[in-house]
Amino acid sequence: NGGIIMAYQALYRVYRPRTFDDMVGQEVITQTLKNAIEAHQTGHAYLFSGPRGTGKTSAAKIFAREVNGISPDTDETQIPDIIEIDAASNNGVEDVRDLREKVQIAPVSANKKVYIIDEVHMLSKQAFNALLKTLEEPPEHVVFILATTDVEKLPATIISRTQRYGFRAIAPEAAVAHLRHIATEENITI
Repeated sequence: NGGIIMAYQALYRVYRPRTFDDMVGQEVITQTLKNAIEAHQTGHAYLFSGPRGTGKTSAAKIFAREVNGISPDTDETQIPDIIEIDAASNNGVEDVRDLREKVQIAPVSANKKVYIIDEVHMLSKQAFNALLKTLEEPPEHVVFILATTDVEKLPATIISRTQRYGFRAIAPEAAVAHLRHIATEENITI
């Protein structure tokens, strides 16, 4: 290859949806979110729940870019106003208190600061209590997207302060069609 070293990228990263139109099997949710963004009627807190692999985190990242008018081609690691937090490893009350301080700071380059809290059901009871105050009275420039595979573990007080979207398992026909598309793009015979 002329001395150029090509970096390998896993197929799930190559084909991870970058726009709502790229998403498979969640048409009602993606259309609802698109409509809210186009109408400038977005909320301050969302709850994306459902089984693993249904697109919750992808939808959260897409929403965060779209609500800020950021191109889908922009590397998300280069956007300081979209903050992804893994609640499985940042689940204590001190982590949420730190977050509560940071939400007060205005966005660096976007209109909205978007906090994506993945596996939110892993937060401790004290952490949920600390988060509740911020969800009740968030700054104008902040949007929260809570993602979970286990919505039953969330306190009702948290759920009641969010717009809830239930992601469903992707239909086998849609999954097969998408895999055929990827195989075609990759020149793989299946």
